[in-house]
Amino acid sequence: MYRRERSIPLRGSAAPLCNNLSVLQLSARKLTYFGVVHGPSAQLLSVAPEGVPLAQRQLHAKEGAGVRPPLMTQVHWCVLPFRVLLVLTSHRGIQMYESNGNTMVYWHALDSGDASPVQAVFARGIAASGHFISVGTWSGRVLVFDIPVKGPNIVLSEELAGHQTPITDIATEPAQGQDCVADMVTADDSGLLCVWRSGPEFTLLTRIPGFGVPCPSVKLWQGIIAAGYGNGQVHLYEATTGNLHVQINAHARAICALDLAPELLSAGEDTFVHIWKLSRSPESGYIEMEHCHGECVSDTQLCGARFCDSSGSSFAVTGYDLAEIRIFSSV
Repeated sequence: MYRRERSIPLRGSAAPLCNNLSVLQLSARKLTYFGVVHGPSAQLLSVAPEGVPLAQRQLHAKEGAGVRPPLMTQVHWCVLPFRVLLVLTSHRGIQMYESNGNTMVYWHALDSGDASPVQAVFARGIAASGHFISVGTWSGRVLVFDIPVKGPNIVLSEELAGHQTPITDIATEPAQGQDCVADMVTADDSGLLCVWRSGPEFTLLTRIPGFGVPCPSVKLWQGIIAAGYGNGQVHLYEATTGNLHVQINAHARAICALDLAPELLSAGEDTFVHIWKLSRSPESGYIEMEHCHGECVSDTQLCGARFCDSSGSSFAVTGYDLAEIRIFSSV
């Protein structure tokens, strides 16, 4: 069971974009960072253990060429083995900062040369794997950046071509040194999932076909893909084979965010957040999914939801036209 705690005020509401909330817990400093995008800027907040906001700042999208200010599409903290970077995506490009947002270390402008005059150009979907950060684009390509231990010498090392429609989300899981292990999954607007093995060269292992419904959010858990779809369904697949284990009608409207810690959190545009327990049957080896908790954020189109710590003892949600981050803690 979870109960509502003190909300964290925002200067403006969250934009109605899927996965519009990022959380970074700094245990050593007893701080939690929250990131939300709205319009051309990202709001960053640092919060003390009792939910007391300590600081709030805004980062703006780098403008580049163009008449209109670019819109932000996502903010995400990428935790690498040796450093933490804050990554922002927009309609102009990709910005990477040190974790506190004080120093920009890299800027990558999007090339709109292949886009038609009526096609929106943007980056969306961010994840870290080993010493790489992967970012999705409107064209379906995934840009892979090689990150040094320190400093700004970031290099675009590879472009992954597995999708024909815009990337929606990317999820990763440590491969722990095993060969032929799927440790990254990318999703797109058609619902297609591509499963990869990361490394000096990324390898496409399998494709899981879509069915005409976008897949706004994906997660990886012990070799299992959790995929949330625009029809409110959650599917669980075996990552290496693409076999379907579970298909459940989790929400009445589109799913906007998933998270794992280690339970599965799903949030939908139907105002509900659900917590699910995942387990693998020792007899059959199949994944089982059990509903543990549901929470309604009344009259709110949710657009982001994340656990606040690795134990899943609390979670946070954002909503369109909701000028606060709502926090729920286990009791």
